[in-house]
Amino acid sequence: MKNNGVIIIAIIVIVVILSVILIGLTHSTPEPVIQGEVEISDYRLSSKVPSRVMEIKVKEGDFVKKGDTVAIMEAPEVAAKLSQAEAARRAAQALQNKAQAGTRSEQIEAAYEMWQKAKAGLDVYEKTYQRVEKLYNEGVIAAQKKDEAYAQLEAAKATEKAAKSQYDMAMNGAQKEDKDAAAAQVARARGAIAEVNSYINETIIRALADGVVTEIFPEEGELVGSGAPIMNVAKADGAYLTFNIREDLLKGFEIGKTVNVYIPAKDTTINATVSGMKNVGSYAVWKATKALGQYDLKTFEVKMRPESQNLQLAAGMSAIIK
Repeated sequence: MKNNGVIIIAIIVIVVILSVILIGLTHSTPEPVIQGEVEISDYRLSSKVPSRVMEIKVKEGDFVKKGDTVAIMEAPEVAAKLSQAEAARRAAQALQNKAQAGTRSEQIEAAYEMWQKAKAGLDVYEKTYQRVEKLYNEGVIAAQKKDEAYAQLEAAKATEKAAKSQYDMAMNGAQKEDKDAAAAQVARARGAIAEVNSYINETIIRALADGVVTEIFPEEGELVGSGAPIMNVAKADGAYLTFNIREDLLKGFEIGKTVNVYIPAKDTTINATVSGMKNVGSYAVWKATKALGQYDLKTFEVKMRPESQNLQLAAGMSAIIK
């Protein structure tokens, strides 16, 4: 009987051992899952000149194509400067015509008007610079604005000086130098018109690339400063994937390699190419293993570009690598 009992116990022990072995074989270490997310490259549209938002022609979520008008700004000061530039061009043209024709009295009159106009402009720029300098000393504006105002003042001084020289030469008769100077004044006036027209073109805000409007900052009627953001546009071909991957899992993620990535929001698997890799560099993402006699594991940010941009991926969507 004792022998039977020993045999039964031995059988039970063997069964238990085999069961443990089978459980160990059937419950292997699960395959690691790396989770990242979709990000979208975007660009910001802004106004080059201080202006008022007259009309916003799109809304958040709209798709825009490169060159589409998305906002119209209003800058009355720029329009006024265009009128001044046109007047200066006409005066310079008249001076040139008189110099070429040699009509001394008209030449003198045109030169005198140009000089008076330049003097008036110099007076305006002097007052403007004084106001800007005061605001700069009070810490209201940046040094760049002061430098711009100073440059405009110096240019106005040079213009006034040139206009005075024109007047003096006109008084002495139309010589070759007078004619050359008059032609230069006309060219300068045309350049000023071209510059003002470029500012006017900046009041029409156009999309720089195909994409979706994600944010609109000002409301219609609001004033915006030079360079102030008006809206963000996510590029249509700007989707990319980012993953924070521990370095012991980095094997196989070489630059240029194609990886299969599952997008749960689209319930589809896409191909993505590894385009960049850098050390995150934060202690918060280390895995300390030195206590076990090994080493610390750092985490790297891995960027991938989908081979196709036709899935309409949205920023924040999950991306899974097994």
